Amino acid sequence: MADNTKRWQEISRRYRSYMRLEKHLSENTIEAYMRDLAQFAHYILRMNDVPPAKVEREMIEHYMGWLYSNNREKSSQARALSGIKSFFNFLLLNELIDSSPAEMIEAPKASRQLPDTLSTEEIDRIINSIDTSTTKGLRDRAILELLYSCGLRVSELCDLKLGDLCFGEGYIRVIGKGNKQRLVPVSGIARERISLYKEQRGKGEKGDDTLFLNNRGTRLTRVMIFTIIKQAAQRAGIDKKISPHTFRHSFATHLLAGGANIRQVQELLGHENILTTEIYTHLDDSHLRQTMEEHMKLE
Repeated sequence: MADNTKRWQEISRRYRSYMRLEKHLSENTIEAYMRDLAQFAHYILRMNDVPPAKVEREMIEHYMGWLYSNNREKSSQARALSGIKSFFNFLLLNELIDSSPAEMIEAPKASRQLPDTLSTEEIDRIINSIDTSTTKGLRDRAILELLYSCGLRVSELCDLKLGDLCFGEGYIRVIGKGNKQRLVPVSGIARERISLYKEQRGKGEKGDDTLFLNNRGTRLTRVMIFTIIKQAAQRAGIDKKISPHTFRHSFATHLLAGGANIRQVQELLGHENILTTEIYTHLDDSHLRQTMEEHMKLE
């Protein structure tokens, strides 16, 4: 068992480097993949004691059955299988196996659960609840204006640099998943709020040009953004489960309800697949259904 354990550890390290250097995945995504892989490897070693190259389809199916019997959510089962398939595709790419044992295994169908959507009035209440008499308040107001007006992922917001602000052209440059860049129009009020914050913003530690800094001069974390939003929602008296993604979801929903084409929304959100954007067509609005149908005809 010791030799097989070492083999799993060795290949897991190579897989981590592959995701970081060649797939350009975020550190959070990589850590999620590695946690799932470590659990899978532990199960295979305990139940079958084989190295990665000797894993068979039946072993993976038994593992998926184990996840089910332990009451894992369908979404968690699907994510685990997606990670397993990615891992064996990596082995295939590096000619460590001849075929993937996970290729024909289907994931359980997970029901789509939409996050809460905020109305424009609720958005305004949350944003206006922030006291802008301090630098922190100016920063937090700018963050919320930017999250809503650009529909950013929280990781994209945390990674924004001063050099990504192209206010002369009315855009910001966003580095999304897979290190892909996109230009997103930014509203006049968001530009104004960012400019007010920049006037009071201190120097980044060691010359860090990250846009949004904490009081120590280092970049904000995802947890800090969640906290800012949670506190602002509480002050505004909004009794909904709210996260940074709620602003992103509300941004897309309001765009579609206002007449935007689903292809335009896909590009603004940085979705690689149009089907990911399709989730926002849940609204009971004939325009949304029509734009989706028109797009599918053109494919």
